[in-house]
Amino acid sequence: MKNPQLEIQVKYFKDLSLEELYALLQLRSEVFVVEQDCAYQDVDTKDVQALHILGFHEEQLVAYARCFAPHIYFEEAAIGRVVVEKSHRKFGWGHEILKASIQAIKDEYQTKKIKLSAQQYLTKFYESHQFNQLGEGYLEDGIPHIAMLKND
Repeated sequence: MKNPQLEIQVKYFKDLSLEELYALLQLRSEVFVVEQDCAYQDVDTKDVQALHILGFHEEQLVAYARCFAPHIYFEEAAIGRVVVEKSHRKFGWGHEILKASIQAIKDEYQTKKIKLSAQQYLTKFYESHQFNQLGEGYLEDGIPHIAMLKND
């Protein structure tokens, strides 16, 4: 059976509908706060500066990431909050949303140098997209992370 399609949309904060904003905040909370049992402030001041990468299946938001121009989050362009709804992970849409994020950064910010803070258990996933580990791991909101950089 062929994997279902993921429809990707790229939007700045001001272009998100209220329904899209609610759906992305709900998805992030569902995974990063509830599923990972991590109490932290997900809604931050950075969303308004971000480029939002939305992945829809049958009009439901099931994958998401946010991207930043250089010098907003890191010196380099950045990707964060990469998430796929639990029941849809079997389709490989994490790879699709990450590829779309990398392309959006190239298109919008004209750079291929991208940094992210990866949960350590996902390093192989990011390495498969040519990200390399930087330095030592660290705890972020009680979860082991490592900085990773893509520079091609």
